[in-house]
Amino acid sequence: MPQASHVEKHFTGSAVIRDVVIGMSDGLTVPFALAAGLSGIANSTAIVITGGLAEIAAGSISMGLGGFLAARSDAEHYARERENEQLEIEIIPDKEVEEVEQVLSAYGLEPKESTLVAMALSKRPQAWIDFMMRFELGLEKPASQRALKSALTIAISYVVGGMIPLAPYILIHNTGTALLFSVVFTLSALLIFGYVKGRFTGTHPIRSALQTALIGSLAAAAAFGLAKFISR
Repeated sequence: MPQASHVEKHFTGSAVIRDVVIGMSDGLTVPFALAAGLSGIANSTAIVITGGLAEIAAGSISMGLGGFLAARSDAEHYARERENEQLEIEIIPDKEVEEVEQVLSAYGLEPKESTLVAMALSKRPQAWIDFMMRFELGLEKPASQRALKSALTIAISYVVGGMIPLAPYILIHNTGTALLFSVVFTLSALLIFGYVKGRFTGTHPIRSALQTALIGSLAAAAAFGLAKFISR
C-alpha cells in the first residue's frame, strides 16, 4: 500500500518575527502615548500630528540602529567564538574530543558510542567546529546580511505601528474625538497583532492577543499618565 509522504512543518522565521514584535510593539505604544499626552495639553491636531511624525521618524531610526548594532554584535561574537574553537582543536584536540564525548553523553549515548562519534568528527575539522558551536556553546551562525535586515524590519515595523494611533488625528480635526478613535485603533491593532504573532510562533493565539493588548495598554497608559503629570 502506498504511503503518503510525510512533510514536517516548522516555523523558521523566529528572528524576523522577533524584529517585527520589537518594532510594532514600540511603534503602537510610544507614538500613541505621545499623541494622547499632546491631546491633553494642545487643542490642535496639527501639533499632535507634527509631534507624532517627528517621534515616529526618530523612534524608527533609533530602533533600527539598535537592531543593526545588536545583530552585528551577535555576528562578531559568533566569529570570535568560532576562531577560538578552531584554535582549540589545533592546539588541544584531545581535550576537545573529551568535550564532544561529554556533550553526547548528556544526550544518553553510551561511552563507546560517544567515542566513535567524537573520533569521526575529529576527522572532519569544519563539522567538528560546527558541532562544538551548536552543542557546546549553543550558538547558531547568524544569517547573511542579518544586521541590515534586522534594522530595516524593526524600523519599518515601527513606522507601520506608529501610524495606526496617529491616523485618527490625520483624519479627524477634533483632538478629543481623534483621541477616542486612536484608543480604539491602537487596542484593536494590539489584539490583531498579538493574535497573528501567536499563530506564527505556535502559542495560543487568543492568549497571545490578550497578553499583547494588556502589555501594550499598560505601557501606553503609564506613558500617557506621565505625560499628563508633567504637563500640569
